[in-house]
Amino acid sequence: MKQSTFHLAALVSALLLVPAAPAAAAGVPAFLRAAVADPSRPAADTERDANRKPAETLAFVGLKPGETVAELLPGGGYFTRILSKAVGPTGHVYALVRPRPPTAPADAPDPAAKINAIAAESGYANLSVLVQPLSAVSVPAPVDLVWTSLNYHDLHNVPDFDMAAFNKQVFDALKPGGIFLVLDHAAQAGSGVRDTGTLHRIDADVVKKEVLAAGFVLAGSSDLLHRTDDPHTARVFDASVKGKTDVFILKFRKPAATH
Repeated sequence: MKQSTFHLAALVSALLLVPAAPAAAAGVPAFLRAAVADPSRPAADTERDANRKPAETLAFVGLKPGETVAELLPGGGYFTRILSKAVGPTGHVYALVRPRPPTAPADAPDPAAKINAIAAESGYANLSVLVQPLSAVSVPAPVDLVWTSLNYHDLHNVPDFDMAAFNKQVFDALKPGGIFLVLDHAAQAGSGVRDTGTLHRIDADVVKKEVLAAGFVLAGSSDLLHRTDDPHTARVFDASVKGKTDVFILKFRKPAATH
């Protein structure tokens, strides 16, 4: 009896030493895990996954295969690749890219070049690149999800940019019940838009106020990318916080019907 008791105690102790899987990861659908694990993703992207938690973030959004997505300002295509694989061949991703500014030097890179290169790769037939001015949010048909990551704050740095008109265009681009997902670098609470041009951060409350004014409802928020070790005082490109900033995730929904 004593030996059995000893073995049971040892087993319990061993189990306590096994790290528990994160609760968020346990709820990630297989198709999202597969999209993130896709071998066509470049190493430079996969190295950022630990900090960006793309599968868990998309699980929070509720993205499903077959849905249509409009990705605003996709940058180098980190999320573009994942979104494309996640919605699959029956879905579609529209990458909305700004045109080269007319005042840009002749040798300035084309903002659409990286996304066009992805669209030309095998396996991304469901990706379309739409070159549009920043102020335009135009898609061939209403979509299920409008996604913007780490760049909503930049819109506040464009002279005379009409944020109200922009958010209304996002609203109109969505199907009833569609989701507008805003993921961005957090600024100090109460700072408003003070740091959008200097630190490239924005107060989450500003985003809520602006987006809700367009007719959306707040469907949820997530602390998946929240970091307590970010003092919110450094530029997001500073080596002390680059890739490790405190990031808020806000999910807005277009009402299914208006009364």
